[in-house]
Amino acid sequence: MKIALINENSQASKNGVILESLKKVCDPKGYQVYNLGMTCETDKNLTYVQNGLLASILLNDGCIDFVVTGCGTGEGAMLALNSFPKVTCGLIETPTDAYLFSQINAGNAISLPFAKGFGWGSEITLEYVFEKLFANDFGGGYPKERQEPEQRNKKILDKVKEITHQDIMTILKNIDKEFLKETVNRPNFLDFYMSHAQNKEIAEFIKEIIK
Repeated sequence: MKIALINENSQASKNGVILESLKKVCDPKGYQVYNLGMTCETDKNLTYVQNGLLASILLNDGCIDFVVTGCGTGEGAMLALNSFPKVTCGLIETPTDAYLFSQINAGNAISLPFAKGFGWGSEITLEYVFEKLFANDFGGGYPKERQEPEQRNKKILDKVKEITHQDIMTILKNIDKEFLKETVNRPNFLDFYMSHAQNKEIAEFIKEIIK
């Protein structure tokens, strides 16, 4: 599994702690973690709205399987990610939330509240969240006997989103070009994406935007 961590401006100073907790859980599983958002407060500004755009490019392209993001409360980033096609993002506050989201909703992104209640021992809570999130294959069901209807509902939701959301190329072509350029023109994101892109149409469009 390829996982992207995308931090925005208000919580950029915590990126190192978040990354360490994520890798502590993912490395033993053989999951690859890529740090593609802000890494410190002095990085080029990235908002939670831009988090949504970056996450959608990565997930729609297929070069990333899962996105970990967040903001102060987690609400803004969650809303931003869910405004894009083929992105199902859950607001996760506890390890129980993480486990149930993975087993029932089987989404491909989570948003965490990195300011609310984030104090002494928070790195331990993060580890527990990531442990429960990646404890089992997604969509296993909870309780187990509910697996079939839960998977059926997930497929229905995905089909509904295909109707209610425009496709990613339509979004990229119609979104404000300066906003798009500002969002993607980041060394850590571009270096990763241009060397891992799976969707030629998306990659070529982004190449043109950053010229």
